Amino acid sequence: MPGIAPPLEVSDLTRRYGRFTAVDRLSLVLRPGEILGFLGPNGAGKTTTLRVCAGLLRPDAGEVRVAGHSLAREPLRARAKLGLVPDRPFLYERLSAREFLEFIAAIYEVPATIANGRAEGLIARLDLEGANDLIETYSLGARQKVSIAAALLPDPPLLMLDEPLTGLDPRAARALKDLLRERAGRGLGVLVSTHLLEVAERLCDRAIILHHGRKVAEGTLDELRRAHGEATLEDVFLALTRESGEEPR
Repeated sequence: MPGIAPPLEVSDLTRRYGRFTAVDRLSLVLRPGEILGFLGPNGAGKTTTLRVCAGLLRPDAGEVRVAGHSLAREPLRARAKLGLVPDRPFLYERLSAREFLEFIAAIYEVPATIANGRAEGLIARLDLEGANDLIETYSLGARQKVSIAAALLPDPPLLMLDEPLTGLDPRAARALKDLLRERAGRGLGVLVSTHLLEVAERLCDRAIILHHGRKVAEGTLDELRRAHGEATLEDVFLALTRESGEEPR
């Protein structure tokens, strides 16, 4: 969309753990109104990339820009423009879901009148029962719903999700997919890291495949299939990562 900064720009990103390079000179652009799938085997660097882009880890090299703001030079502005659903959500267990969402709204300075309406809408859409109960009593799926609602409540230009369907029942999974598509329809950006290739095939506009920390393929699903002469995204994935002997994650 002309005149709108990409929700996420990553340039030559590198992150090491000692001698091990988890992410190796990765560049990508998430466009406004796009759902981008982030795929790769175990250890490919997906979660590390999301954590660096969220400001939870520092890169060894490269740059991350969120909605036009440099994460290194404008960390507060950049972080205010993103929402993250991590693979292991951290929640304040002595709060209820409603209280936790009120806490998130206060951090992001969302006016109470707006925040209350959004929170109630998300609780209903995600079918989050027991929203007044303490989070410590919640199942894995209910905790995941709270994490998703918290990331969505500030309505950021960038939403990043790491294995977002973990623990969700089919109804909640469908609700999440609908919410993500609605966000893309409003010109916002969504980055989804998932091992469920069939979900990526149905949901994502484009996909990036990582292997050993490097981008080995990028494009629309039709482009990937044509380029590699394969029938499905799973076929493409397996062909590109065959030498590792790993299965999709």
